[in-house]
Amino acid sequence: MLVDRRHVLKSSLASAALTIVPSTLARSESGPEAVTLCLLGTKGGPSVRDINQLPFSNLLRIGPTSYIIDAGYGTTYRLVEKGISLASIRCIFVSHHHSDHNFEVGPLLFNAWANGLNNPIDIYGPAGIDHLIKAYLDSNKIDIDIRIVDEGRPDLRTLVAEHAFKEGLVMEDQNVRVSALRVLHPPIEAYALKFEIKGGKTLVFSGDTAYFPPLAEFAKNADFMVHEVMYGPALDRLVKRNPAAKMLMDHLRAAHTLTEDVGRIAAAANVKTLVLSHFVPGADAKITDDDWIAGIRKSFAGNVIVGRDRLEIAID
Repeated sequence: MLVDRRHVLKSSLASAALTIVPSTLARSESGPEAVTLCLLGTKGGPSVRDINQLPFSNLLRIGPTSYIIDAGYGTTYRLVEKGISLASIRCIFVSHHHSDHNFEVGPLLFNAWANGLNNPIDIYGPAGIDHLIKAYLDSNKIDIDIRIVDEGRPDLRTLVAEHAFKEGLVMEDQNVRVSALRVLHPPIEAYALKFEIKGGKTLVFSGDTAYFPPLAEFAKNADFMVHEVMYGPALDRLVKRNPAAKMLMDHLRAAHTLTEDVGRIAAAANVKTLVLSHFVPGADAKITDDDWIAGIRKSFAGNVIVGRDRLEIAID
């Protein structure tokens, strides 16, 4: 049954109830039981060609607490646009050190601090996360030092804690348990992340990855799986337009997942709802929602959402 042809294609599976939240995530302030996922940016790659599709970032909102999963360019803008208090951010997770996933971690920290952050904030990422944060804070040492004296702000550097992770348990708090699986995204160390909400649903983010069968076991029976997706015919067009793009195409094919293979992973994992995001190529008006879904449907009959920037999904 077609519910919203542009964004949601539902199967007849009764177990996969889905609600798209029509207005701002700020409503999550109403109680700890409110859990919402917002796709802040859905474009794969670092370039910004369309303000309606910014590089990859996500917000998981559990009650009044905000968890950021990757922070490509534009994350702060999207959060402000959605009415989210930047000071509500407690954790930022970085799946890997490509700029469309970590470019705005530093600016987001600074903007949260400028908007009243005065509590600790934890940053989780692969090896190198400490250097990423320290380098950003060092680059703004003059400004931070002045604002501490002139504006009475706490020292941002004392509020931030970096945590390097590998496979296994990443963190656990009163709301959620987060674990990681290393995936296939050469030549860089990259991870899928699983969020098990206490007393609620399970969400898995594939991260950037080529087709990687172990991901299906990691995501087994997840309620929601946010998976990157690549449309093969568009890559062929890219090379026809620019023969020098062949090297880029070789990288994309080695490091990302074609639509058909995304469907295979979702089916093997038996996920209830598959959410497509991190579109490769992104901001390509020639690719329709039906194009993204066609390959998926070769092997996966469950719920599919073709993501878009600002899309909100009620998890509970």
